[in-house]
Amino acid sequence: MISLRYHIVSITACFLALAVGVVLGSTALNGSLLSGLADQKKDLGTQVADLEAQRNSLNARLSDADAFAGTMGPKVVAGALDKRSVVIVTTQDARPADRDALKKLVGQSGASVTGELQLTDAFTDPAKADQLRDVVTRLQPAGAKFPTAGDSGTLAGALLGSTLLLDKASAKPQSSGDELAAALGGLTDGGFVKPSQGVQPAQLAIVLTGAQQTGDGAGDRAATIARFAAQMDRSGAGAVLAGDPGSAEGTGPIGVVRADTSATSILSTVDNADSAAGRVATILALQEQLNGGSGRYGIAGNAQAIAPGVTASGN
Repeated sequence: MISLRYHIVSITACFLALAVGVVLGSTALNGSLLSGLADQKKDLGTQVADLEAQRNSLNARLSDADAFAGTMGPKVVAGALDKRSVVIVTTQDARPADRDALKKLVGQSGASVTGELQLTDAFTDPAKADQLRDVVTRLQPAGAKFPTAGDSGTLAGALLGSTLLLDKASAKPQSSGDELAAALGGLTDGGFVKPSQGVQPAQLAIVLTGAQQTGDGAGDRAATIARFAAQMDRSGAGAVLAGDPGSAEGTGPIGVVRADTSATSILSTVDNADSAAGRVATILALQEQLNGGSGRYGIAGNAQAIAPGVTASGN
């Protein structure tokens, strides 16, 4: 006869065997899982190392290419703007090193820089647009025809275009010296610009900006610069809006221009002016402007080519 004690011992043995099986099974599973994770970690580490090596290689190649462009640039642009004149306008976020390099390259192209003008943060501040519009309207030179568009960027471009740029056909000043002084003085007193000493009118203009605008009103700020540059182009023999790759984004001045067919039909843009190759493209784009052409140059996805006369990859 099977006793109660026998049943208890049997049941205990079953549970003990089950527990041992669970422990042994989980141990084997954890070992396999950990081994698999270790293999994956090793593979990911290899991929990261490979990508870092590729990045370093590409950076080295870009550095070499930019150094080559810096060396050959003066030879490429030599005579491109012979006996021409250029005024340089910069935004608050434009890098001084880019401005100075462009200024030097302008001289190496055979042209002279007649002056520099920096647009302040107030110039693009949406909260001060009405104030800028009022100042510009008050300073309109006698006989100058301003566009009917009422935005501050276009009107400021009309004022500075008519005072800082020579007439496209005659290459003569479009306003008097007193009107130029009044325009620069009024805008300076309003906190909108910072001119260099002795600014004189020029045939061509470079508007140099930085990256895309950020923060509140970023789109409005970018549009103000874009419309200003486009109107400067309309006022003289030609203009180029140049910046770094970020400026070609949606909230960048170049991005705004490239999204507007009426602007791209007249104003040239270069989105890599932070590189030697981009600065060479800027000078060649000015030359193209003199011949009545325009284009979108640089490395951004919305550029049509690297530089005038150079077909972009995939186009």
